[in-house]
Amino acid sequence: MPSSSTIPPTVWPARGHHTGADAADVLRHTLKLRKESGTLDDFRELPGSETPGESVFEARWQVPGPVTVRARLALADGGRWTLVAEAEGPWDLRWPSPATMFWPEDDDSWAHEFGTGLSLAAINPLPSDERDLRRALRSAAQDAWTVHVVVHEAMTTDERGHRPLAAALPPGLRHRVVEHRAAPQQLRPLNWALRDTGLEVPRGGAVVLPGDPAPAGHTADEFTVRTVFLDGSEPAELITAVTRFAALPRPLPDGAEAALTALRDDWRLLTQEEELDRERRLVAMYADALDAMTKSRDLYREAAESAHEALAVYRETYGDLPEPGRPAEPAASPLRQLTQTFGRLRIGARRPDGDDGTPTDGTGGA
Repeated sequence: MPSSSTIPPTVWPARGHHTGADAADVLRHTLKLRKESGTLDDFRELPGSETPGESVFEARWQVPGPVTVRARLALADGGRWTLVAEAEGPWDLRWPSPATMFWPEDDDSWAHEFGTGLSLAAINPLPSDERDLRRALRSAAQDAWTVHVVVHEAMTTDERGHRPLAAALPPGLRHRVVEHRAAPQQLRPLNWALRDTGLEVPRGGAVVLPGDPAPAGHTADEFTVRTVFLDGSEPAELITAVTRFAALPRPLPDGAEAALTALRDDWRLLTQEEELDRERRLVAMYADALDAMTKSRDLYREAAESAHEALAVYRETYGDLPEPGRPAEPAASPLRQLTQTFGRLRIGARRPDGDDGTPTDGTGGA
């Protein structure tokens, strides 16, 4: 289930699937080239991930401001990757896509959707089979990691109409959007498949799917575009709708919170200043721990001294301690001894006869 927390405005989350071979080598090669060209300040591959079969890469770079961006990419067996980047300030969609810092831009074998394998860079035609179409849209409607856009072609388009939306999006939205394209005859089954979401694609228009759960402030009309001109021109209205949707306070998708926590808490790619600051914090932490231990030792010594004093007072009052395993006989207090003496006197006063219990007649005889 998605987290109840929302995506912080400083965070850029994405995930995908590298469908080619040697994904880890592609990452190493690309990161090395980016550092040599000065695009990256530095990068690092973490040794020995806690998750079996997973490789983790960190990278740091600057964006206009200047603002430092830190990113962490986890690559699992099979080529599936999860990337979380965080900037020192709110994310600007004009900044480069963090995915292009790790992956090559001239090869889109890595730019595929995590679960379905759909392209993050090209148009994805909807399946012609209605059952497959419903299955594809159901999966898209439930995805919270990626923004899914459904575009309907009012008529069969030429080459100009096959320009993907990703090419016109701001850099910060690329590799986070999946474009589904419906053929002219698919309008009716398309809207039939979307009936449970409360959405409807206009003829020749488009709609942005809300994901599950839908972000606060989402309304179907606000993210429905009545007409999309597929003539090679920039679909400005659709780009605006996608940009507005991305700006909504969206919930952190399933798995993103753990990835963000790992980025913040397990970050290893430190600058010299950060190393010094970390060492200072460690020294301060050790000093606090030593101070707490010293205080605990003093408190223990005071408690021991108090116990010895109490033992000495006990011995002065009651004598030595009883032997181990033998119950201590409670010492009689002065008040208790006086009470016992009065008790004996009262018993003697109630006995006028002799000590042996034989009555006397005053003459000494029986």
